Amino acid sequence: MSPAEQILRDARTIAVVGLSTDPAKAAHEIPRQMQAAGYRIIPIHPSAAQILGERAYPTLSEVPEQVDVVNVFRPAAEVSDVVRQAIAIGAWGVWVQLGITSPQGRELAAGAGVAYVEDACIGVERRRMGITAAES
Repeated sequence: MSPAEQILRDARTIAVVGLSTDPAKAAHEIPRQMQAAGYRIIPIHPSAAQILGERAYPTLSEVPEQVDVVNVFRPAAEVSDVVRQAIAIGAWGVWVQLGITSPQGRELAAGAGVAYVEDACIGVERRRMGITAAES
């Protein structure tokens, strides 16, 4: 099973770093679609109190529950730091959105045994594979 398929089949709780408050942006619409497909979405946003009906947290370290996967909607320069934070909170997967790559982030994830996907849209891949959170 590919890391993408593993994440989509096994994840239930996804923290989204960079989840936008603007419904017109992909960083809002894709997490909304994932939520509609049955995944629990936890917004990570520096100043929002709530997005998509869920409490938002300024940082990953402030999330009070277990996070399976961290979905990253931030620039490539920030990915390695987000991967470090994901590892620190015990997330077992990191998904970096379409158009974003980070060799250092990929290396950090591999070294920690964390499933890692980059330069791919989690929403597009979920639809392509026909997976919803309720399946397994």
